[in-house]
Amino acid sequence: MTEIKFTVGDHLLHTSRRRFLQQTFAFSAFASLTSARFMHASPVVDASLANLLVVGDWGYDEDHVAQTAVASAMNRYAQQYRLRTQALLMLGDNWYGELAGGALSPRWQKQFEEMYPADVFSCPAYAIPGNHDYQRWPESKVAAELEYAQVGRNTALPTRWTMPSLWYRFDFPPTKPLITFIALDSNMPFSDGIETHGVNFTLTPQQQVEELAWLEAELKRPRTTPFLIVIGHHPVYSNGIHGDHPILIRDWDPLFRKEGVHLYLAGHDHDMQHLEFEGHPTSFVISGGGGAELTNPTIDPAQRGPYGQKVYGFSHLSATEDRMTLRHLDSNGSVLHAFTKSVDGKVSIL
Repeated sequence: MTEIKFTVGDHLLHTSRRRFLQQTFAFSAFASLTSARFMHASPVVDASLANLLVVGDWGYDEDHVAQTAVASAMNRYAQQYRLRTQALLMLGDNWYGELAGGALSPRWQKQFEEMYPADVFSCPAYAIPGNHDYQRWPESKVAAELEYAQVGRNTALPTRWTMPSLWYRFDFPPTKPLITFIALDSNMPFSDGIETHGVNFTLTPQQQVEELAWLEAELKRPRTTPFLIVIGHHPVYSNGIHGDHPILIRDWDPLFRKEGVHLYLAGHDHDMQHLEFEGHPTSFVISGGGGAELTNPTIDPAQRGPYGQKVYGFSHLSATEDRMTLRHLDSNGSVLHAFTKSVDGKVSIL
């Protein structure tokens, strides 16, 4: 059987060509079977809805030009439409390179508190760790991120940074919630089960087992919200340079299918994507254009999509009781791609 190789960290994992072609054909079937229900219209922003903004792969260390451009666009967009932004989602790779001083690093003030200002975004910033957060220079940046969330609550000017643990659950918005979010750590041990040593660190094999058991239990828990969204740094499926993630496909995807997860949000690939597969209840969205150097897609979105683009940007997610809307926007605040999804799973491209 022909195999296709995927990279996880510096390790190659394999999937069969048959699986890849099944995914490709599944998208083709989705595109043809659902074209009649796709709607094409100019997106209209309703500031009265439950609104949050999403950004991934933002804490670049070499320069802050792209991060500043995207953050400024988020700022202008929120003010232009008078959004009462009720949350930010920070999808990992929050800190590239060294975070000197850990939780006391001046980078917190410059690249987070000031970059996404509290006078515009007076809301929690829910964060998850990415692979670059696990790189020690020489301290653990993940430990610093967990500490900063706690230290910031004991100061005169508390931070909005929210990371209570490596994986956690929250309802959004806090009053009359519409979405249950499950935030995960997707930094898996390599397929041989050996914990890595050196520059790149991941969850331990024991943590991987604990998180998976927790995820399964949380997905089964009763909820009062109409929508269920999971967030993790690594994509389950991606047309980007890192490709599909075999471990997440093996462990997480069956649970998403079984429990009817509406949306999976990720970063990692430095681009913007939206993937749909016929018969799959989950929409897969990547918002990885927050500031790190962009990378080229490896699969044409015309083959497996409906959308993908190498571009800096952020995402806007809004929700009502029966529908949620996601928009990808570039660093000028222009809409690149948008779609709605109903509680029963119908997707309409705007």
